[in-house]
Amino acid sequence: MDRTGDEAGPITGPARSSAPAWRRSAGSPPRHRSFSVSTSPAPRADDHDDRTAAPAAGHARVRGVPGPVAALRAPLPADPLEALAAVRERTRILVGDLTRDELERQVDPLMSPLVWDLAHIAAYEDLWLVHRHGDRPLLHPELAALYDAFETPRRARGDLELLDVPQAWAYLDEVRARVHDVVGERGVDPELFELVLQHELQHTETMLQAMRLGGLTEWLDTLPGGARVAASRAAGTPGEDPADAPVASVALVDVPGGPVEVGAADGVFSYDNERPRHGRSIPAFRIATRPVTVALWDAFVADGGVRDQRFWSDAGWAWRAGGAGSAVHDATGDGGSATGPPAARAEATPTHDVACHLNLYEAEALAAWAGLRLPTEAEWEHAAASGLLDDVGHVWEWTSTVFHGYPGFAAHPYKEYSEVFFDREYRVLRGGSFAAHPRVATPTFRNWDLPERRQIFSGVRLAADAPGPDDDPVAPAPAPGSSATGGSPVPPPAPAAPTGREATT
Repeated sequence: MDRTGDEAGPITGPARSSAPAWRRSAGSPPRHRSFSVSTSPAPRADDHDDRTAAPAAGHARVRGVPGPVAALRAPLPADPLEALAAVRERTRILVGDLTRDELERQVDPLMSPLVWDLAHIAAYEDLWLVHRHGDRPLLHPELAALYDAFETPRRARGDLELLDVPQAWAYLDEVRARVHDVVGERGVDPELFELVLQHELQHTETMLQAMRLGGLTEWLDTLPGGARVAASRAAGTPGEDPADAPVASVALVDVPGGPVEVGAADGVFSYDNERPRHGRSIPAFRIATRPVTVALWDAFVADGGVRDQRFWSDAGWAWRAGGAGSAVHDATGDGGSATGPPAARAEATPTHDVACHLNLYEAEALAAWAGLRLPTEAEWEHAAASGLLDDVGHVWEWTSTVFHGYPGFAAHPYKEYSEVFFDREYRVLRGGSFAAHPRVATPTFRNWDLPERRQIFSGVRLAADAPGPDDDPVAPAPAPGSSATGGSPVPPPAPAAPTGREATT
């Protein structure tokens, strides 16, 4: 995922350019670079409609239609060129009902203007499939620095002279035409084509985060895992229906310890941080069968857990006390958790829904309050491979693991994708969100982000050490491939006697 915030993120190529950064004064309307192309631009709105790209047949240009929902996880063709075309059509559908202003506006310094992402996708494809694979000059070398995530971090992108929306679509189209020419001459490099395909898929999830932050995506709230934590509820507000009460508990299954295999196998596309596959030994543990629900978060809020310093790490408490300076780092007065601009918050999120937009600090505090902890990423991967986890793919799930290289790690195809983020504050997330295409969100895929980030589609699945002789019994883990809903429920602590157990950090 593109994690460029206060610093650049991994979705970039190593190309560097001495081209200047074209900066405009803060608060001024966007100005656009002169730019010429030799191909026809993508279909776009006429003078009577400022929508920016015509959706495919069957996808009406109306907000909230099911077209984007169907496009999110639509299967991709096996042929590489056809797969690239399908991913591009998916991108067009996901942003197809946005106005030009919505695409060109920066909703928050943490996120890019969406039009920057579009042109960056074009620049990345040109770099890898035309310049590297086809041994041709870059189409527009003067744009290399502007659309390089390391050269141009997110916070600066709203103050630059960017390509406008028609120019960005035209850039995408012309690069794609060059890719077809290269394939005619040199054929397909499967690994590079998959790299570029997944890059666009990852960036569309980042774009959806910005769209939600800007209140542009009502249809996201209809998806499993798309629900926000209900920030508008006052502390102590009961759930919407007594029938929802069971989802305020945590069902755990026992997972035997021992030697396990972690990482991607040879012969399948994977990123450098997923390799090499290696063995390790892990102790027995317990893990929740599904991610934390809104009901459990509500119970945490109602019990005063968000205001109780005992449950927070020092860094988390400092974030809560002073880090709520923007829409994505907000804390309501009643201790609720805001997950976007006030106008975009869900007023009545179903309590059985998976809680979304939790940051690591909130996940750790919730776990400590419940007397549990976050799983390590090795525990998560082992439990997933054993078929013990339900509702994977609703939210990215925080783990306690600091992002690092596996033993024998080798950077490929460029160190900026993973290596520059190792052994710092970044934590690993696993599983995949509702906005992540299955082509990206594989069982071994390692996402990562900073602990305070909550604009991402993130939640948490709780875990615990293996039970001791005095602990409550837990149902045996179901056989691999069977439903994992038979675990023993662990209710949240009583309000009068909250647990002081610390979360794993």
